[in-house]
Amino acid sequence: MERGAKEKNHQLYKPYTNGIIAKDPTSLEEEIKEIRRSGSNKTLDNTPEFELSDIFYFCRKGMETIMDDEVTKRFSAEELESWNLLSRTNYNFQYISLRLTVLWGLGVLIRYCFLLPLRIALAFTGISLLVVGTTVVGYLPNGRFKEFMSKHVHLMCYRICVRALTAIITYHDRENRPRNGGICVANHTSPIDVIILASDGYYAMVGQVHGGLMGVIQRAMVKACPHVWFERSEVKDRHLVSLKKRLVSGHFIVSCILGTCINNTSVMMFKKGSFEIGATVYPVAIKYDPQFGDAFWNSSKYGMVTYLLRMMTSWAIVCSVWYLPPMTREADEDAVQFANRVKSAIARQGGLVDLLWDGGLKREKVKDTFKEEQQKLYSKMIVGNHEDRSRS
Repeated sequence: MERGAKEKNHQLYKPYTNGIIAKDPTSLEEEIKEIRRSGSNKTLDNTPEFELSDIFYFCRKGMETIMDDEVTKRFSAEELESWNLLSRTNYNFQYISLRLTVLWGLGVLIRYCFLLPLRIALAFTGISLLVVGTTVVGYLPNGRFKEFMSKHVHLMCYRICVRALTAIITYHDRENRPRNGGICVANHTSPIDVIILASDGYYAMVGQVHGGLMGVIQRAMVKACPHVWFERSEVKDRHLVSLKKRLVSGHFIVSCILGTCINNTSVMMFKKGSFEIGATVYPVAIKYDPQFGDAFWNSSKYGMVTYLLRMMTSWAIVCSVWYLPPMTREADEDAVQFANRVKSAIARQGGLVDLLWDGGLKREKVKDTFKEEQQKLYSKMIVGNHEDRSRS
């Protein structure tokens, strides 16, 4: 690929780690002062409270945000350093060489004609057994036998589904797996996050209500195990009460508390509801290797069935899972601070970018308070300069 690019006299696209625009960590006041220095011969002491050149700072920042927004680009597939012989690529590659074209064609035949039918058969078997098995277990009387059957039905079906995706999972620090009632918190890249965790342990799950195929599976699962499914608009108190009941019953809870899927590069704000209960939190970091297949679900672009087919036509889903030591809320912490501490630990272990933004921005507009913050900073700078000169 590199030889072909040199022959055509263009460079391969190499994404920067921090984005496509190089940004220095400077403050609003410093950058505006720099613009004033370059655009005026006046000294800073004689600079008026407002200069027309200040507008260029906000225009530039607006263009940078449009071109390289650190939030919205987390809702699309991450860029790859090199092509992984799949259809998705980060560069508009044309014809490179006959050898590469033949190799890609053989890959298509293997993935679509050999691997895909086997994976569909395994997925159909696993999902059918899960729906039928959990429905049958749901008719059993509550007790140890029902719990035993529910655990083994879930584990068996999840492991079949994991094999249907050719998922190669490496679990680290298994001694930190949940052993008592608590909440297992993980970063959320894909709906298969819960399958990857549940194939290594028995959990009651917390998640959003879905329709279609996912909804059928959720309604069947809840009959055998006390999962918690809720709507986005559901009353918060009802959600917390349901969680507390599950914890009293001794179940481990696995919670994808981001509320939306974030690509494989970062972690965004955790919902604080699960951290207000006072239970022990078991953080888990999940990191996928995009060289073999993209596990990220762009729900605004692909439906569940299309997304599963895309994964089943990839080479494999390779990921690492780290079980972190359990964490508890400290006496001087509120729920938000505790959630941020857990999020930082997950991001640090998984090599992910720790962002303070809310994942809900995928579907909602930015709050006016964020917009007003920049206005307040600029106003403070102007008023501060005026007050300093008044004192002198």
